[in-house]
Amino acid sequence: MIGNRIAWFVFAFLAIGVGLYPLMYVFGAEQSGLLQSKTTELLANQAWNLAFYGHISFGGLALLTGWSQFSRKIRNKRLNLHRNLGKTYALAVLISGICGIYIGFFASGGIIPAVGFISLGVIWLYTTLKAYKAIRSKDIQLHQGMMVYSYAACFAAVTLRVWLPLLTIAFGEFLTAYKIVAWLCWVPNMIFAYFWVKKKGILLA
Repeated sequence: MIGNRIAWFVFAFLAIGVGLYPLMYVFGAEQSGLLQSKTTELLANQAWNLAFYGHISFGGLALLTGWSQFSRKIRNKRLNLHRNLGKTYALAVLISGICGIYIGFFASGGIIPAVGFISLGVIWLYTTLKAYKAIRSKDIQLHQGMMVYSYAACFAAVTLRVWLPLLTIAFGEFLTAYKIVAWLCWVPNMIFAYFWVKKKGILLA
């Protein structure tokens, strides 16, 4: 029980911490974080900027609201709150996911990271839409399973920020690390989600 509580605390702490990460771009330096790897021409592109800030802002909102969906206490005692947070999460994913797919085409490092991030965006949108449609159809098992996959994709924002500095140190430069992390940030998450859903006996078919 203590181990589960610690794991839950770490999970919520990381989700909230990275969920607040976009504030760095609001109050920090103009070219902070991943913006340092972008070209001056791209940074001057208004459409890209709109998509970038839409992606990180609503992605942060998704992280901040999504973790609470796995709280039994909230589901059992405050069902309306659970539903409202779920609707907020789904809307945030819709906006952030679409923006993420768009900026994925401009990923630093070429086709490998671009395909990685675009694939992540597509999977995130698909699993969230399936989860939403399932609960509308009162298919609670499918809803729960798809939400596990959806938030595993969402949590890529956290795992990216764990892996990227480690890989940059390991390879001694940013671009190689970025190409790897474009896949490493979400593929293991989805594998974990698969085994978690299987362990819980959730039927998705």
